[in-house]
Amino acid sequence: MQVNVQRLSPVLVEFDVEITADRVKSEVEKAYTSVAKTARVSGFRPGRAPRQVLTHLYGPRIAADVAQRLVDETYPQAISEQKLQPVTEPAIEPRRLEENKAFGYKARIEVLPLIENVKYDGLEATRPKVQVSAEQIDERLDELRRSHSTLEPLKAARAAAKGDTATIDFTLSVDGTLIEDAGATDFQAELGSSTLIPEIDQALVGKSIGEQAEATVAMPAQHPHPKLAGKSALFALTLKDLKERVLPAADDEFAKDVGDFETLEMLKQDISGALEKSSKEESDNKLAEQLVIELVKANPVPLPPSLVERQMRVTEQEILQRARSQGQRATGVGEELRGQIQQDSEVKVRAGLLMAEIAKAEGIQIGDAELEEGLKELAEQTGKNVAKLRVEYRDQKKREMLIGMILENKVLDIIEAKAKISDG
Repeated sequence: MQVNVQRLSPVLVEFDVEITADRVKSEVEKAYTSVAKTARVSGFRPGRAPRQVLTHLYGPRIAADVAQRLVDETYPQAISEQKLQPVTEPAIEPRRLEENKAFGYKARIEVLPLIENVKYDGLEATRPKVQVSAEQIDERLDELRRSHSTLEPLKAARAAAKGDTATIDFTLSVDGTLIEDAGATDFQAELGSSTLIPEIDQALVGKSIGEQAEATVAMPAQHPHPKLAGKSALFALTLKDLKERVLPAADDEFAKDVGDFETLEMLKQDISGALEKSSKEESDNKLAEQLVIELVKANPVPLPPSLVERQMRVTEQEILQRARSQGQRATGVGEELRGQIQQDSEVKVRAGLLMAEIAKAEGIQIGDAELEEGLKELAEQTGKNVAKLRVEYRDQKKREMLIGMILENKVLDIIEAKAKISDG
């Protein structure tokens, strides 16, 4: 077998494979012998039909089968001998197979680029400050108080205000026609919390229990109700009840109620520690993002288009799934967003190729000990039992994903150790 390789670009290779006439003849003979054993030819006993008769009946099929088998057997060998790393299935152009002549075919494939040296010493980045303010602690304490709050009837009659929970009845009409199945009774929502449509929220604030209000709302074109989609709808609102949210006092008793804290100061210290940990993680992540961008800038290696397209599809699906989980009807992304997705995908793919080369250069190996440590970290992050995660990550794809994450973290540690990092 002879292989002649031509690089059409750093990521596109075309090669010609030629297989000797002797091997072609041998494979054809095997094929005819196999067909002769099973062929049913009128006028001849099984296995006794002459070669010329078999050629007449089965010749084209046998030639096609032999050609395909020769391609299937020699293509992986050619890839291995040439040390190519294909990222797509090959486009094969076979020549016509003739029994006593050499057979050949042309294959074109996308391959990983040859990366000889990766520049990753001395990359410059700024580490964001890790800081926790008194305002942040107070905000988190207020969130905690809110999660332990109660809704209580108004102590004295007054108008609705932001923060109140309103109970309302409403009907909808379009162009003066009531939409029978579009209203609701005893609907509850907190005013000023973005739960309600802004026009409805504004119409209710300042109203008293028992009063009515109206709000005109432009309904979205993708609204699930066919009579409302893209229409201007009039909401007729009745404020039936109001409750105000009562937060517990921020004192030592509250600290004891929410956890193992003797004083409010101990609770605040715990909140401060959690915020500091979160801030440090965010700082580390932003630093890593900077280093990845600098790595990509320093090493503008060419990219196989198919890898970029594959990453784009993954990212688009993640965006659409996130939108659907928030109740949005998402069927695709716009051109502007797609352009940003392409840029981000190119960065991800290039960074992945470069980090793989760094891992080779540094001799990084991921063994059982590293996998176990990775599972423990994953258990801490997700709150899952580590034993269950061990079972879950026996799946080959998940195991490979975990190995990739561990490898990436190790490479980032090396890049950071060699980087010039200033404090923000």
